[in-house]
Amino acid sequence: MNKKLKIVTIGGGSSYTPELIEGFIKRHHELPVSELWLVDIEAGKDKLEIVGAMAKRMIKAAGIECDIHLTLDRRLALENADFVTTQFRVGLLEARIKDEMIPLKHGMIGQETNGAGGMLKAFRTIPVVLEIVEDMKELCPEAWLINFTNPAGMVTEAVLRYGKWEKVIGLCNVPIMAVKNEAAVIEKEEEDLFFKFAGINHLHWHKVYGQNGEELTAEVIDKLYGPDAKPEKLVENIKEMRFLSEQIAHLEMLPCPYHRYYYMTDSMLKEELEEANGEGTRGQVVKRLEESLFELYKDPNLDYKPKELEKRGGAYYSDAACEIINSIYNNKGTRMVVNTRNRGTISDLPYESAIEVTSIITAHGAEPVHFGAFPPAQRGLLQLMKSMEELTVEAAVTGDYATALQAFTLNPLVTSGDAAKIVLDEMLEAHREYLPQFYK
Repeated sequence: MNKKLKIVTIGGGSSYTPELIEGFIKRHHELPVSELWLVDIEAGKDKLEIVGAMAKRMIKAAGIECDIHLTLDRRLALENADFVTTQFRVGLLEARIKDEMIPLKHGMIGQETNGAGGMLKAFRTIPVVLEIVEDMKELCPEAWLINFTNPAGMVTEAVLRYGKWEKVIGLCNVPIMAVKNEAAVIEKEEEDLFFKFAGINHLHWHKVYGQNGEELTAEVIDKLYGPDAKPEKLVENIKEMRFLSEQIAHLEMLPCPYHRYYYMTDSMLKEELEEANGEGTRGQVVKRLEESLFELYKDPNLDYKPKELEKRGGAYYSDAACEIINSIYNNKGTRMVVNTRNRGTISDLPYESAIEVTSIITAHGAEPVHFGAFPPAQRGLLQLMKSMEELTVEAAVTGDYATALQAFTLNPLVTSGDAAKIVLDEMLEAHREYLPQFYK
């Protein structure tokens, strides 16, 4: 194919954008992006201009032809787009810090995609994503939406269920980090292994297979989580990957790092409280890190992605988004772990729901690799959390308070009863500016 591509990135002022630019540059020989529109809101204008100037320097240094456009007008950017990527945070980092601090104040885990914080982020984010989808239906009806705005699974669920938009793929970097880490611990090359993931965003399990079809899952479990293993740090926002070795061995599957919130709730809450009283919550740490990153980005001589960006968390997100676009455009059949419609892939979940699963990416989107049924230990938690997701998405769309309370009650990281209601009420009020659906 030789069609010139127009790509729109909503949340273009994000600190992740240099990685996105780098991803397009290294694929330019097969992915002819001629226009890249970086879109943000008025509150993000300064960052958009800083990142946009850096993006232009990167393109110039690479010696390729691609016009970078900066705008606060989303509809202007979306017209005739081929791909739209979303990487924004409603309420900026101040909202994330509230999502973390308010639950902690009441003795509950505060985190941007898990527990009460994740649900409030969904309430703020999903209406905006659905507005973007409505614009796409009018202005670029053939475009693909590649979302890596968290909570990625619930956003994908909302786009499929309420947006009625099939050309969507959700993306998370956690499986990418798992693949890299696990290949290293058993001293194998990534391309020589097959990783079979299944579940939902931030709640998936996987198995590992070798070149000859032999299963290597038990070996990886032993090296990572066995009685003699040292705790690993796989993602920036989770301090260490300590689990109970007997439990993980019983699963006979590798857990997602975020399973620590459910399998090790007591130690996770203790760590978050210590961090909040020390260097600050992850959101507060990220805010300081972002400030230093944007100081770097201002350097008129900086025309490449700085290594410091890897400390931000979310490494490889943007590069993976570029590869999804590349695989769709060139019908490459790349194997990736993405959020897409279930269609019977996991028999324990509704056919129409969004799941996170190993898939083959072709010109017509994600083809999930069939998984089947989970054993009881995985199935129970998975079905509970999928029900919580469905209720959270419904509450985000309708603004129905009782539905939101029911979602809070289901989530195992939220203390049910009066405590759940108190936290829900406080968080709704704290984010009132971004939750008009609850204050009609």
